[in-house]
Amino acid sequence: MTLPGTRVSPEDPVTMVRHLLEKQRVVQTMVHKEEPTPKHDLVESLIQRQHLAELRSKLAPVHAADVAHVLEVLPNDDRFLVWNQVSDSRGGEILLEVSSTVRQNLIRSMSTTELASVLGQLDADDLADIADDVPPEILQQRLNSLNEEAQNWVRSALAYEADSVGALMTSEMVTVRNTETLSNVASTLRVLKKLPLHCDKLFVTDRRNQFVGVLPIQSILLNDPDQTVGEVMATEVVRFVPEDSAHEAAQAFEKYDLASAPVLNQRSKIVGRLTVDTMVDYIREKSAGEVLSMAGLRGEEDLFAPIRDSARNRALWLAVNLVTAFVASSIIGMFEGTIEKLVALAALMPIVASLAGNTGNQTTALIIRGLSHGQVTAENTLYLVRKELGVTLLNGTLLASAVGIFAWLMYGTATLAAVLAAAVVSNLLIAALVGLAVPLALQRLGRDPAIGSSVVLTATTDCLGFLIFLGLASLFLL
Repeated sequence: MTLPGTRVSPEDPVTMVRHLLEKQRVVQTMVHKEEPTPKHDLVESLIQRQHLAELRSKLAPVHAADVAHVLEVLPNDDRFLVWNQVSDSRGGEILLEVSSTVRQNLIRSMSTTELASVLGQLDADDLADIADDVPPEILQQRLNSLNEEAQNWVRSALAYEADSVGALMTSEMVTVRNTETLSNVASTLRVLKKLPLHCDKLFVTDRRNQFVGVLPIQSILLNDPDQTVGEVMATEVVRFVPEDSAHEAAQAFEKYDLASAPVLNQRSKIVGRLTVDTMVDYIREKSAGEVLSMAGLRGEEDLFAPIRDSARNRALWLAVNLVTAFVASSIIGMFEGTIEKLVALAALMPIVASLAGNTGNQTTALIIRGLSHGQVTAENTLYLVRKELGVTLLNGTLLASAVGIFAWLMYGTATLAAVLAAAVVSNLLIAALVGLAVPLALQRLGRDPAIGSSVVLTATTDCLGFLIFLGLASLFLL
């Protein structure tokens, strides 16, 4: 896909870069194998510079977002090599495009002077976007080089919560007075060097600089030039305040197909603008974060991060899982005598835990999705509990019948089949309740509903599943 107004390469950037890096490695290997000569090091250095120059020239026409993607799919050594070929001229715009973890990785690899040079390529809006990943002393140094208005903007943006509208809004916008004529507005637009990104509407203010409506760009073209802005502007407008939830703002952008929207303070003064590209990035990052959180991973993990960093990110919930595994093992140990007398129980136990785990994951996924879309409320929670238990009971009865028949055919014991079926139904109902309760409880506590949900669910269904199955077996089979 070709993006309008951007530089592109006819070749897939990832394939192109990997090909160049591989060619460089092959040539270097060949040079190393040659007999040493007085000019051997000079030849090797010239070849190295030639390859780097070719890499720079190939990357020059590639869009910053594509270069960012290249950096995200390369191992660290190759990533830093590519980054050093682009950071001087386009490092700032590329830092904006890469994921937060890769950005932190790149920033750590740079000297203070190099980082200051790259940050110098960014304006106040862009600087606010990546400020959390920049060392405080370097950030302050860059802020000192901005004018007072830009410094105030960055500081105000950083003061808002990460998931708030204020943290995502931009200062780039075009405002007009409601008393101006459309011809005057058109003249004003023509003298501008360029319009802000996704500028589908202008923001309208009155003589007190209070927001009163929006003027769609098409209204300037389709109406009489002598009409005033106030006569043709739209007053029923989706608007936000900086403290609004970014998640709710993203839902509004999706629901009303917005390209941009004003952000107002309590006095109806315009303090910023939200754009659809920012909302799309926010939704993508939150969705990716939810997938990782369900598996117990904290934040976004770089696939090519150092082993120590990745291990630290995964360790917490693995430790929790280890504790629950010991609990499950202890439960099995409590019924060691039962299992010794009826070995078939050991073969059937995984069925009870596996079916419940899958059922619980389905429920958890649906509830987390419902919470993210604002579909789960205090008023309908009880209905959802009844509905999920009903679905689980129906599916559980069918599955329990199937596994019961299987156990009866395999072992010829109707009582064993009945115990297995009862354990399956019971554990499936427990899984559904846990799948509902964990994300709802986390949200009530103000936490991400996805954090560790699958880990808690698996631990619960394993421990209680084994306890129910082996407990019933002890009562009815011995």
